[in-house]
Amino acid sequence: MIRCHLSRLLGERRIRAADVYRDTGINKGTLSRMYNEKLLRVDLEILDKLCDYLDCSVGDLLEYQKKETSREM
Repeated sequence: MIRCHLSRLLGERRIRAADVYRDTGINKGTLSRMYNEKLLRVDLEILDKLCDYLDCSVGDLLEYQKKETSREM
């Protein structure tokens, strides 16, 4: 599973999603889905804009977490 840390990064920096939209031109719906971790895919251009705006790396914004599997014995 890929986790998006946009909400945490914005909270730590005290930046509103509306400010990101205004300053980057990223679609409000896209930002909202990223913020709420409901996004199914993301364009590299959006990642580039967010990383530039937040002065962070892709690894700060996105994280891979293995799904836990349960085995029946």
